[in-house]
Amino acid sequence: MSQLKKGALLSYITIFLTNIIGVVLTPYIIKTLGDAEYGLYTLIGAFVGYIGVLDFGLNNTIIRFVAKYRAEKDKKGEENFLAITMGIYGLISIIIVATGVVLYFNLDVIFSNSLTFEELEKAKIMFIILIFNLSITLPGGAFTAICSGYEHFVFPRTINIVRYIVRSAMVVGLLLSGGDSIGLVLLDTVMNLLVIGFNGYYVLRKLKVTFKLYFFERPLVKEIFSYSVWVFVLAIVWEFQWKAGQIVLGTLTNTTMVAVYAVGIMLGSYYGAFAGSINGVFLPRATKMIVENATGEELTLMMVKTGRISFISSLLVLGGFVLYGKQFIFLWVGVNYFDAWWVALIIMMGFTAQLIQVFANLILSAKSLFAFKAIVSIVFLGLGTLLGALLVKKYLIIGMVSGITLGWVLSQIAMNIYYYKVIHLNIVYFFKQMFFKTIPTFIFIMIVGYLITHIPGSGWFNLFSKIVLFSATYGFLMYSFGMLESEKEILRNAIPFSIKNKSSK
Repeated sequence: MSQLKKGALLSYITIFLTNIIGVVLTPYIIKTLGDAEYGLYTLIGAFVGYIGVLDFGLNNTIIRFVAKYRAEKDKKGEENFLAITMGIYGLISIIIVATGVVLYFNLDVIFSNSLTFEELEKAKIMFIILIFNLSITLPGGAFTAICSGYEHFVFPRTINIVRYIVRSAMVVGLLLSGGDSIGLVLLDTVMNLLVIGFNGYYVLRKLKVTFKLYFFERPLVKEIFSYSVWVFVLAIVWEFQWKAGQIVLGTLTNTTMVAVYAVGIMLGSYYGAFAGSINGVFLPRATKMIVENATGEELTLMMVKTGRISFISSLLVLGGFVLYGKQFIFLWVGVNYFDAWWVALIIMMGFTAQLIQVFANLILSAKSLFAFKAIVSIVFLGLGTLLGALLVKKYLIIGMVSGITLGWVLSQIAMNIYYYKVIHLNIVYFFKQMFFKTIPTFIFIMIVGYLITHIPGSGWFNLFSKIVLFSATYGFLMYSFGMLESEKEILRNAIPFSIKNKSSK
């Protein structure tokens, strides 16, 4: 199996683990910390996340440029590029620390109306730790980006999986021994440093990557920033998309409201993680296609191929959450978190178009055409966030997430027009292929799934039984009637050899 296929498989394993671990740990963390402190924990994490965009999109830039230099077989250019980017990262770390110092002395003013004195004291400590975390982990993320540029996905993704498992065990141990939100932040910082160390060793020893400044190229720096500045703007958009609501709710309401919203955002972000996992795997491939002057038709076919896989996977999650999400929320974190179901569902429905069009976004990256997407996204999501803030007074959490999601949907509509007009992707053909066979099959599956919801009983076993029945129904019907033969072949090839042999006997 190639690094590309292994990388994609490990990405989905990571998503599965993240979801399962999040589902298991979140109610325990909430119960141990309490609603208010859990809300404080997520609020400060969201607040510091805005400073995290100061990497100016360099990680994504590294993937794109390393893939480009490798396609052109320009080793010297790659070494010079990496040396320059690491110098830029050094300056970024200084900027992050300076920004953190300024904000630290203004936390009392920023959260004076929503946090108590004790909460502010804890917030300050967490803020200091997270600023240090960012100043180290943002440059350290370059090692993961280099692995992606080299199309070596297995090692960094395996390390990431190990980190999730080890962190989960340590979170339980920490909370059992009386740890609090500050302890969780410290734990995450230590784990991040260890991951950077392992990835750095792999890049320097296994891949034998060299950072060597042959000469300072102003045109190269200009090219780097002309590309990364728009990735930077999109990073701001991402922060708006997932975290702006927490900041608004944290200033207009209270930390308990933030906690409910954060749970919904977490579930919605798990759904959206499919897009991120595919992004890192296929960017080098998209760059190579652009370097080799692939036609609009070839790019469209590739987008259809990756899009249908994402769409089929997404419909399973979306359909299951529509039918059984409420019961899951009640059992998982309690009736008080009912609105988290609405938050997650609205995000899932609004994010699906972006999820299945990831390859189009990679084409923009490979062609250095992020400017239009960045401008459109920041405008529409800025307006969406403003609308959400206005709706908070009357509709609280639901108003916040509805405004943000509407902005995202409108920006995606604008991007589809751009894909068609400028990049010459056949968007009409793309959506026809997405819906071909899948939607009629999905409608029938949902009817069966609705009947499954009427199985009497309650509790986790009842919910688990419904989910298993629904998943089995989805798998059988989608494989039989919703998938193309090429997709069935991919699925068959993914089955371990030993299992296939047993089933053939």
